This record gives sequence, structure tokens and C-alpha cells, in this order.
Amino acid sequence: MHEAIYERLKQVARDQTIITYSEIAPLAGLNMSSPADRSRSSRILGEISTYEQEQGRPMLSAVVVLREKKLPGEGFFRLAKELGLFTEEDKLAFFCHELTEVYRVWRPPDR
Repeated sequence: MHEAIYERLKQVARDQTIITYSEIAPLAGLNMSSPADRSRSSRILGEISTYEQEQGRPMLSAVVVLREKKLPGEGFFRLAKELGLFTEEDKLAFFCHELTEVYRVWRPPDR
């Protein structure tokens, strides 16, 4: 698992905000204009969310969104289906639910 990206996503979740793919890419030396780097980014985020699921937590990569749409990319929803979490066609509702759960889990104790 890519530790720098994992730590950044946890911080974003604690701050109860979102981050874009292009903002996390430099943490792994990736350029989102490169198809190969986009694919690598997707794998890194998939590893993190799969790990989080194995720990009984929601998909941490829900905090990573496309700049224009403010929604995760298709890889997020594909992984959610593979993990058996997403069977509906309402992507917005699933994303909102998962993001809310991420915020709940990672919220600092003083909030």
C-alpha cells in the first residue's frame, strides 16, 4: 500500500473534506495526464479501499473526486461492486453514503 497517499486520505477524512485525483498524484510521483499514471493511481486507491474494507471500515477513497464532477471516478464504483457494496444504479446516493461513513469513522474524538 502507498503510505503517503494512505496517510493523506486519512487526514482529508479527519478534516471532513475532499481532494482531487490530481492533488494526490504527486504523492506517488504520478501525472494524471498520463494514462499509465491514472491506471497506477486507480490501483493505489483500490488497494487502500480494499484494505479499509478488510478492516471493517468504509471505502476511504471516497474522499478522492474528479475536479469537475465532485464525484469519484468509475474505478471507485467498479471496486464497490466487486466488494459487494454497490448494487444500485444510484451512484450519487452510494457516494454520499460512503463519504458520510468515512467521515464518521475518521472523525477526531473531539468533534
